[in-house]
Amino acid sequence: MSGTTRWGLGFAALILLSWLLSLVLLLAAPPAWLPAPLLLVALLLRTQLQTGLFIVGHDAMHRVLLPERPLWNDRLGAAVLALYAGLPYRHCRQNHQRHHQRTATAADPDFHGDPAAGVLAWYGRFMAGYLSAAQMARLLAAWGILVLLAGTLAAAGWRQACVRLLVVCILPLLFSSLQLFLVGTYLPHRRQRSPLQHAAADNLPLPAWLSLLACYHFGYHREHHSAPDLAWFQLPARYRLSSPGTGALAAPQHPA
Repeated sequence: MSGTTRWGLGFAALILLSWLLSLVLLLAAPPAWLPAPLLLVALLLRTQLQTGLFIVGHDAMHRVLLPERPLWNDRLGAAVLALYAGLPYRHCRQNHQRHHQRTATAADPDFHGDPAAGVLAWYGRFMAGYLSAAQMARLLAAWGILVLLAGTLAAAGWRQACVRLLVVCILPLLFSSLQLFLVGTYLPHRRQRSPLQHAAADNLPLPAWLSLLACYHFGYHREHHSAPDLAWFQLPARYRLSSPGTGALAAPQHPA
């Protein structure tokens, strides 16, 4: 097992355990729950951890989470995407492969080619490519179970249990989807729409600490497309090697 794999699995374990621990602690908190400032902190933390689940799944889709064991790589990817939003791993991986192989074309499921379409129209198209009736049914069933757990663990009434679910699960998932869309899709690819037709994705020129907070370095998007076999935490080093002001690197490779 390579050093990169060990780091990747370590980060994945940290994200997953933090996500699970925060879920249990916030659902089981005393009935009085949290004051507003701490509630906001909890919401932001849960959003960041929720996004982290998808990032781990994204590395798995590129077979860089556990490249030495492809079967276990895919099993881990399927598990974290199921926890993220009940997403089917195989469908997500197929869509993401098409995004890399047919970037900014009509065959790219993450791309909206109409330059007149605004950010909301693009977001709607983006979400439609990943949502399905079966996925929503799984998500609603999981939320129903969590409401029951919140009511039991915290001795909370039905209304308070639903509020907890909203703050701990539903809003973080919504904000996470916006975070992934804006930083990982819309901002990098919006200038590739006709008539602008920029050849490559844009980068968000952020310092590494802010890039991490923005979306686990998804803003270094040109680097990701040029080297999709890099794990998310390797992108800052790749970005620093890029030409100043351009981020230009080698031609994109296709994912495995």
